[in-house]
Amino acid sequence: MPKWRKWKKKDVQQLQQLAKEGKSWQVIAAELGRSVEAVQKKANRLGVDVVVQTPPPTSPPTTTTTVKLDSKELISVQKALELLSAALQKAAEEGLDNIEIQRLNTVATLARTYENLFARFMQYREIEKRVVELEAKYARLAEEKS
Repeated sequence: MPKWRKWKKKDVQQLQQLAKEGKSWQVIAAELGRSVEAVQKKANRLGVDVVVQTPPPTSPPTTTTTVKLDSKELISVQKALELLSAALQKAAEEGLDNIEIQRLNTVATLARTYENLFARFMQYREIEKRVVELEAKYARLAEEKS
């Protein structure tokens, strides 16, 4: 694939059509013979939204049904921060080789990512709990009304 290729009018039209059809970035890039990044940049400049259309699931996904995690299996945010702190302290030492620095960088990145995802996961579980409660309440009210 060439490093850079001018966008022709038919390429732009094909990009817009494939986006309208709900094709993924990867499919659009393959169809146009371009990198995903190039397609994303062009779509962004054109204001074209790529929304992948997926068939509706047989049952609505929830954080508790699609993610089989027990809270006991998850490390706490405190533990993630402890790992991050230890990695930062180790990284400050002199004489580390490149492999050790890369490993510490990976640990730090994973700890930060985990902290963010854990917090969002807990928020989603709380929202989901509230939605289930509201659905039950709505069903009761609907039953009482009929």
